[in-house]
This record gives sequence, C-alpha cells and structure tokens, in this order.
Amino acid sequence: MLNDLRAELEFQLQDELRHLRLQSAVVGIFFTGVQLENGAAGLCATPIKSIPEAVCCPSSAKALPFAGKLKGKPIRSVLHDLDHPAALRRTLALATLNALVETLWRRNGVPSCEYREAGDIFSELDLQPADRVVVIGAFAPYLRELRRREQDFRVLEKYPSTLKPGELRHYVPADDAYRVIPWADVVIATGTTLLDGSLDQLLSWTRPGSRVALVGPSVPLLPGPFIKRGVTLLGGVRIRQPQALLELLTEGASGYHFFDDLAQRVTLRLA
Repeated sequence: MLNDLRAELEFQLQDELRHLRLQSAVVGIFFTGVQLENGAAGLCATPIKSIPEAVCCPSSAKALPFAGKLKGKPIRSVLHDLDHPAALRRTLALATLNALVETLWRRNGVPSCEYREAGDIFSELDLQPADRVVVIGAFAPYLRELRRREQDFRVLEKYPSTLKPGELRHYVPADDAYRVIPWADVVIATGTTLLDGSLDQLLSWTRPGSRVALVGPSVPLLPGPFIKRGVTLLGGVRIRQPQALLELLTEGASGYHFFDDLAQRVTLRLA
C-alpha cells in the first residue's frame, strides 16, 4: 500500500517533488510531524511501543540516526524509509508522505469523491444495530461509542493492557485477525496498520460487501490506492497551522490538544 501511495504521489508531483526538502520535523511522544519547505505539513502517530531500541543512548540512536540533520533533507530521500525496518524512520517517512498529500490537495483541490469536514465517523459508516464490527487497534473514542450503542463488536489489539476492563470481553488477539475479520460487516482500522505493514493482509480477509474505514491522523488522504483495495471510507486530518502544531508536539501534545483548532478532521467517502 505505501509503495502504491508513494508511486502515485511521485507521478502526480514529478518535478515539484524533485526539489522539495524538509523544513522542520518533530518526533513527539504521541505524534510525529513534519513541515516541508513549501509550507505543507503532515502527521503520523509515533509508535512508541514498537521501538525496542529506546532503552539507552547508544542503541536508541539507531532509531533515528539523522537527528539534528533533518532540516533540508531531500523529500525523495525521506520517502525511501517507508519500508525501513526502524519504526521511527518509517514514521517520519509516513508523516512526510502525508505532507505531500497536502501539497497535492493545495494544488488540485478536493479529490473527486464525497468530502466532509469534521463530522462523526459513525454517521458516515451508517452503522445499523445488527452490524457486526471489528476495530483494529484500541482506539478509545471508537470503543467508547460502540459500547454506548451496545453494538456487537470485537477489538483486535497487540497489547491488551491498553484496554479498559469493560472492553476486555470484546478483545480478540491480533493473531486471530484472519478468523474474526471475515465475520464483520464493518471493519475500522487505524493508520497504524499502514505503518506496521499489516494493512494489505488485513484487507484481504474482509468479506465482499463489508464497509471498511481507515481512520486517524496517520492516514494519507489519497483515494486511488485505497479504492483499489476495497476501502470505503478514509478519515484523516489537514493541518491548518503547521508551526503552532509542531511546537505543541515538542511539549508532548496528543490529538485532544490540536484537533479542530490547529488540525481539521476530514472524511472522504470512497464508495
């Protein structure tokens, strides 16, 4: 998926991409953000739990060896890290890819599909009481809403300790994804599945006719490659005030600190 997204951006941006460089980058506790020299910015969730190197200075330096040298780095070079084994390098590359998507939006306008600013992801999914839902990743607001609706749902999660007591009865180990995803009428995945490379396999297990939503600040709002794989809804963000947001990330900000003021939530209906 990431290779297809990169290829589409390289095709559409061409000469512009050849000259673009990083202006600034922040690897925050919860989110990593970048701004390009053209002013466009992008985000990606920081995968703290998947960084085993973060135990001491000599070993953790391997996680992001370019620290202090990122400003002015060519964008093409950053994108090479989309499939790098080091999680932080992939994270920085995905945030950069999202900034390129913003570059494309600024140039071409809204993609030719149904577009919403803010709104409720659940209203876009048109959930029915009888729908069976699988959530991939313990995304607390969605789990809370599904419990409020008394929806029949399962949550696939690598780290069950992140779930609250009332959510544990819905828990399914991540290794059982192949079994539970075909059961679902609706699949909601977070952008982390892009970062860890699991999204394509997860999508291959969805049942024909099921609704599939990919949501979160890490999600590239570039419809083409997702439509080809049966994704029906994309939920991501567009950054309104890049410099203010990056400054917040240096202070450990989470989404609650910047949504709606500094970053606008956006939904694209693909089918």
